[in-house]
Amino acid sequence: MTNIKSLLSISIISILFYSCSTSKKIEALKPLPSNDAPMVYKTKTSFVNMPLEITLKEIENQLNKSLSGQIYDDTNLEDDKTEMKITKTAPIRLIEKNGKIQTILPLKIWAKFKYGTDFMSLNDTREINLNGTITMVSDVKLSNWKMSTNSKIEDFSWSESPSILVAGKNVPITYIINPTLSIFKSKIAKKIDEAIESSCDFKPYVLDVLEKMSTPFLTSEVYQTWFKLIPIEVYVTDAVLEKSKINMDLGLKCNMQTMVGVKPKSTFDRNAIQFKPVTSVPNKVMANVVAISTYESASQIITSNFQGKEFAAGSRKIVIQKVEMWQKDGKIIIALDMTGSMNGTIYLSGIPNYNAITKEIYFDQMDYVLNTKGVLTKTANWLLQGVILKKIQENCRYSIKENLDEGKKSLLPYLNNFSPMKGVFVNGTLNDFEFEKVEVTDKAIIAFITTTGKMNVKIDGMD
Repeated sequence: MTNIKSLLSISIISILFYSCSTSKKIEALKPLPSNDAPMVYKTKTSFVNMPLEITLKEIENQLNKSLSGQIYDDTNLEDDKTEMKITKTAPIRLIEKNGKIQTILPLKIWAKFKYGTDFMSLNDTREINLNGTITMVSDVKLSNWKMSTNSKIEDFSWSESPSILVAGKNVPITYIINPTLSIFKSKIAKKIDEAIESSCDFKPYVLDVLEKMSTPFLTSEVYQTWFKLIPIEVYVTDAVLEKSKINMDLGLKCNMQTMVGVKPKSTFDRNAIQFKPVTSVPNKVMANVVAISTYESASQIITSNFQGKEFAAGSRKIVIQKVEMWQKDGKIIIALDMTGSMNGTIYLSGIPNYNAITKEIYFDQMDYVLNTKGVLTKTANWLLQGVILKKIQENCRYSIKENLDEGKKSLLPYLNNFSPMKGVFVNGTLNDFEFEKVEVTDKAIIAFITTTGKMNVKIDGMD
């Protein structure tokens, strides 16, 4: 009798000890209180190659905006004995000619000349009126984002005979003016060179494009996921003029962040971006993207894996009714509510991993804790040590293929003639995604993936 009492006492103590131990383990697995703080994470630095193409027509448009109406006004007669006003009479045209720019400029020139000597005021002034078209040829240099030219006047074509004002009348002087045009040549050519240089500083255009691209945009309405580009450095090669286009290679070093929840603020700072001239830029896009699986969506997927399935061993059987997931101390906790031979909850904990062939997230190094109603450890061994537990673990996985497809799909519109601002067009292609790693946060499982591709930016028709 004494032995029976002792065995019973030991059994009761064992049950209480196991129950207490299990209770502590379960308490340790419970999720932390949720909060509404946005989830923030970032990938490794990305590199985006952006060949930039600017049509000569666009340069022409910008030049005509810069030079309108009166384009030159020299009112100082005493410095070089010449006053001059130059007025553009029609749009300037630019033509690419053997790697040089030919500028056709319709204009009117009014000039006043002082001649003679100041001795005893023996001098006089004359006014000259010129109306025609000047053709210039310019050597082009494109470096450090600016286009500069060195122009020389190639030809004058008069729409009206040049005239000089004598006694209040315009007297034609074509026969004497052409040999003396050197007076005007340097001033007109210099003015055009200055206008081209001020109109053809491409850095503000690039900054405008980057600012638009850095504005956070929504990639998933379901998960309220926002994508944000953070430029760090911009590399640029010297530009080349050919086939009526200016081509240069840009390289963008940047961070890519994805946030879940409230739309993040734009942190773009034009002054913080570094611009560095280089001789060449790698011809590729190396982007790092993320596939987000919230615990709620992952739980729903895994629950569907168990739907209609019955797990049996001998006469015992169970059915998984519901699955819940959360993160705790860097591991994923999976709570499975079951009915049948055992009524209760089994808690599995493991580290998320990725199967590149099936494109599935699965859980490695899995451990378990039972929370059952009136079941002894010995009775539960058929579940914990048998093949049923392994089958349950095998079903605790889910595919992120749809996430990958959605991620690629969400980026494609930004590579299909995307126009972040008027006159700027972005086009490109993306290759398949490659898995890199999995991380867990308090709100989601994040699969980090990389992709490569190509893109280009064209500027044509800006305001």
